[in-house]
Amino acid sequence: QVQLVESGGGLVQAGGSLRLSCAASGSINSFNSMAWYRQAPGNQREFVARIITNGGSTNYADSVKGRFTISRDNAKNTVYLQMNALKADDTAVYYCNANGRQWYWGQGTQVTVSS
Repeated sequence: QVQLVESGGGLVQAGGSLRLSCAASGSINSFNSMAWYRQAPGNQREFVARIITNGGSTNYADSVKGRFTISRDNAKNTVYLQMNALKADDTAVYYCNANGRQWYWGQGTQVTVSS
């Protein structure tokens, strides 16, 4: 059973930075891609960023381009989301996703940006 454990969320002022981590129970190379999604209260879960595990290409939601960076450390089986220039609109629960034979989700980590 694949387990994804997120960490790094918290409360930060607008303009600040946070780095989220997602630790996988197995090799992240076994997945086609790893991604971050987020869900704000009353909203649907939305895509934030993705990294292809073989090759490392990335793509981002327009709302976070230039501010967020997704990366991976294969040796640690961990994916990161560096979030800079945070805005109040970035407030949400952030979920890690692994896309393999099926989709796997972590439990989420809360990010709250105060304005």
